[in-house]
Amino acid sequence: MRLNIDVYMDYQTAPSDPVLLAVTAAQTEGQTVLQSDLEVEGATLRWIDGAGQRGRMVWAFVPGERLQLRYKALVEVTRATVPLDRLAPTRFPDLPGGVIPYLRPSRFCPSDLFVSFVAKQFGHLDGGAKVAAMRDWVAGALTYVPGSSTGTTTAIDTFVTREGVCRDYAHVMCSLARAANIPARYVSGYGPQVNPPDFHALAEVWLDGAWHLVDPTGTSTPSDLAVIGSGRDAADVSFMETENFAQAIYQRIEVSQV
Repeated sequence: MRLNIDVYMDYQTAPSDPVLLAVTAAQTEGQTVLQSDLEVEGATLRWIDGAGQRGRMVWAFVPGERLQLRYKALVEVTRATVPLDRLAPTRFPDLPGGVIPYLRPSRFCPSDLFVSFVAKQFGHLDGGAKVAAMRDWVAGALTYVPGSSTGTTTAIDTFVTREGVCRDYAHVMCSLARAANIPARYVSGYGPQVNPPDFHALAEVWLDGAWHLVDPTGTSTPSDLAVIGSGRDAADVSFMETENFAQAIYQRIEVSQV
């Protein structure tokens, strides 16, 4: 599947405040970036490696008080959608070193607080069947409510309120998986079925010796998602970071299947 991605961002920033961006699709397994063009009006750009296992970030040094960005890309996604219940767990001694950190609690995914719940709710299951049951539980237990969470909302907050957006669904999903000793990481990306169109968040779990995307919102699949990056939680792959306050003036994200 080929995806056209068209992003426009217009933000008011503090004078000469550098902006760290994670908005470009990653050149990674399961997808190929065929075309990519990022323009930030009047800015000097400096690229760096992303915080997670893939993806790149870019510093935009804007001379004034306005970030105006246009990103256009054509991405071919070749990633297959594999039924979760067919996937076996990976024994702890067999986990690669780069995967082990995704077993641990993080700022927005306090997985240690979910251990008892996970044991009672999903303890009778194993491997991909357990992850599928967790995905279905999150999808059924939470209600998608725009504006119901903030940048400081954690998975335990969402677990209590049972409301959130894709960011919150992904945090709860990662927390449940980690509480069951299944490595999980937070993923940002673009999907043509995401509504309203926005930067999308979902989870990724390590099963059967590989990473597999899991979206408890049900608005994307592994075969139609263009990954931007991944990390422990939203703090690692925020689409935009500034040292001082920034105010959105206008933002548009369009993702379509070719």
